Amino acid sequence: MSEAAPSERARLLLIEDDPKLGPVMRDVLEEAYAVTLRVDARSGFETARDEDFDVLVVDRRLPGADGIDVVEALRRAGNTTPMLMLTALGTLHDKVRGLDAGANDYLVKPFEFGELFARLRAIRRVFSGEGPFIRIGGWEFYPENRAIYSPYDGRYILTERENQLLRLFAEHPQRTYSRPQILRSVFDEDDRPGTVDTYVHYVRRKTDPDIITTVRGQGYRLGRL
Repeated sequence: MSEAAPSERARLLLIEDDPKLGPVMRDVLEEAYAVTLRVDARSGFETARDEDFDVLVVDRRLPGADGIDVVEALRRAGNTTPMLMLTALGTLHDKVRGLDAGANDYLVKPFEFGELFARLRAIRRVFSGEGPFIRIGGWEFYPENRAIYSPYDGRYILTERENQLLRLFAEHPQRTYSRPQILRSVFDEDDRPGTVDTYVHYVRRKTDPDIITTVRGQGYRLGRL
């Protein structure tokens, strides 16, 4: 039995000209993304046009053009990558302009990085069409796609068995399952009870040690994160 490796970090293009904020944002976003930083409208547009990214973060005020112009030009060129626009302009009119230009979301400076990460996760989920999810503490579990989103560092893909195991617990969060019950629900007839423990370990290691709780003498149940 083997564990599938977590998916590689998503690629993010950050177009931000502020000499202090840009590098700080790049370093923070690198916790979850592979970040490319561009500091002007032209190089940002050309990089987005010529390379593949999973999400873009575009500042409004850029050397050479408004960030809105960059977003509009990319959309006209057929670029469908989810885009989040940053701005110090927080009026309703400014937000509407950004969204009408083709941005998927709009975040006003100053902002908390926690909110930025949450908004990026949200627009990527909508774009990817993961489907309905089950919330497990701060995690979002998409059983139809075998995907689970961490509140800290992005998306992971579960193996089929890992997904079936976590789905069993997530759909019945108040129930404790014995090893024989889990074997009958998730695994093959010739698998042994130790297989359950192995896959519980796999899921915990890939997600969070507390996502599945051991109930001494009874079995396992969904954790309370």
